[in-house]
Amino acid sequence: MIIDSHAHSVAGRGEGPAVAGNSLMARWTTMEASGRADSKPQPADPAELLDGVAFQLELMDEVGTDIQLTSPRPFVLKHSHSSSRLVHRWIELNNDAIELQANAHPDRIKPVGALPQVSGRPISETFDEIDRLAESGFIGVILNPDPSEGAGTAPLLEDEYWFPLYEKLSALDLPALLHPAACYGRETYSEHFISEESLAILSLTRGKVFDHFPDLKIVVPHGGGSIPYQFGRWNAATMKAQRDGADVPDLAEGLRKLWYDTCLYTADALELLIKVVGADRVLFGTERPGSGNPLDDLKPVIESLPGLTDSDLKGIFAENARTVYSRL
Repeated sequence: MIIDSHAHSVAGRGEGPAVAGNSLMARWTTMEASGRADSKPQPADPAELLDGVAFQLELMDEVGTDIQLTSPRPFVLKHSHSSSRLVHRWIELNNDAIELQANAHPDRIKPVGALPQVSGRPISETFDEIDRLAESGFIGVILNPDPSEGAGTAPLLEDEYWFPLYEKLSALDLPALLHPAACYGRETYSEHFISEESLAILSLTRGKVFDHFPDLKIVVPHGGGSIPYQFGRWNAATMKAQRDGADVPDLAEGLRKLWYDTCLYTADALELLIKVVGADRVLFGTERPGSGNPLDDLKPVIESLPGLTDSDLKGIFAENARTVYSRL
């Protein structure tokens, strides 16, 4: 069994990573131009969505993937838009599209929903959509650590701003894939991903989040940003602070309270990730479809890594995902 924990929806065959020109994006254009969010807009074209998921299944079959956890494409979720009402309607449309695709192939596609996060608004405003997702069979959510999308105004994940969300997700046993979205600063969105994932890990491991919410499940994609590869540097700072008498949590222990996926694409990086966080904290993930990376056939790369046992491989390819995403 191969469970790919990280994929994003394809709206139609041949749309590619940019998702340009399809019926779902056309809904946003209409909504933004009119400024209206009084009622839910027409959904995306079902035929287009079903064609997209058929293409997704072809990609899965090419590399032997049995199940994919599929979420909306984060960089089009509009979290920094000024209209909270428009963002909420837009997120609902994206989640509806994922639900349609998953319902068409329930044994192959498992839905992971977006949250209607709006920069500067209370995180509790996402709760109605979380409840709707849980009732509709979604198995997790994607969480954007920077809904300001590059403005630098979002609180770090250790901040109490996020605590109501952590409590909500823990109570529902809904894992969060910690996935940044768009970025309007000097970074590209891919560069922004690495920065925000790194900040998120450091914030979560030094804060008291898991003291308050021990059952919270957070998956950090793309191999954990830069942290597993900068571990020595950050751990040295942690050890110095501890020697100076500061009440600083152990970094290695903190890293193992999180989960990580394998969207790294090179054997050297994957080997180091597993050495630093442990094979039991790593989930198979490819972003196939999603990133359009020509190196996204990762199963043989992982199988080639030295030192992994059959148990390690079973965990990475399926069982760790079942542990995290209990609704599977």
